[in-house]
Amino acid sequence: MQKHAIPPARFFTQVSNDIIRHPRLSAEAVRLLMWQLSLPGDVDQPLSETAKRAGIKKTAFQRAKQELIAEGYVHEWRGQGAHGRWATRQLVSNVPLSAEEALVARDGDRPAEPPTAVEPTAVEPATGEPEGRSVGRSQENTEGNTQNPPSQPSPSSPLIERGALALSSVSHRERQLCLTGREVAELAPLAAEWFLRGASLTDLREALTLGLPERVHSAAALVRDRLTRKLPPMPSFAEQRVQETPAAEPRVASMRECRGEHVQPRLFRPVAEETLCPACRREQAAETATTTTRRRLIPLPHG
Repeated sequence: MQKHAIPPARFFTQVSNDIIRHPRLSAEAVRLLMWQLSLPGDVDQPLSETAKRAGIKKTAFQRAKQELIAEGYVHEWRGQGAHGRWATRQLVSNVPLSAEEALVARDGDRPAEPPTAVEPTAVEPATGEPEGRSVGRSQENTEGNTQNPPSQPSPSSPLIERGALALSSVSHRERQLCLTGREVAELAPLAAEWFLRGASLTDLREALTLGLPERVHSAAALVRDRLTRKLPPMPSFAEQRVQETPAAEPRVASMRECRGEHVQPRLFRPVAEETLCPACRREQAAETATTTTRRRLIPLPHG
């Protein structure tokens, strides 16, 4: 087959064949990445706006974005500004970058900042005369802005320790989500926010492990994205009052993981010291009864 190609003289973007022929990127992901790379350097446009201009629907955009994050072409960091407003910073590259390489590309020669802000910046009290709007260009890259930002529990909170234990358990069980001790410590506040909002250990584990891509380029980036994007809503005032009652704490503390055979880990509340959930105990009792019945039906030899 013959090809006839005339290279453009102006207004073009160089894209490697590794992106065009990538075996794990969908057509929408390649299109989104090429559109973003084609933007002028002085244009501050989030991926969501680029997807709209490229004609990529919302569901396809979310899937394409996750593919690019998993392959290392997109990295995100959430943080607070001086006035307490939460926003997401995005980095898009034409080559796959690890989490460490992305931080270097983001910060240049400056010391690398932590991937996420775990302690909110102090906000001035809402007193006195209102201030006018700051002069200058409005911030367009506010894809991560939220009306209900994570409250970020204190580092000494038991929820932080519980979040770290939950992430360590997921990292130990799921080979694709293997995290280092430092990554677990950095992600623990986000996991703690799940528990603060009433999520269970099973909810957290399923959100992190269900529907994983075939190849995970950065486990920490994928876990951070899922913890942030799938964060459950803040419970209502009535639900918060129920969670704050003293009787709720022993109930959570007494939960135990069943040692029986399950596709997904199953938690149950033991009555005494049993290690199997009620379903496994009933199944074990049924097997024992069947064995006993068979023994009784064996004929005895005549003497």
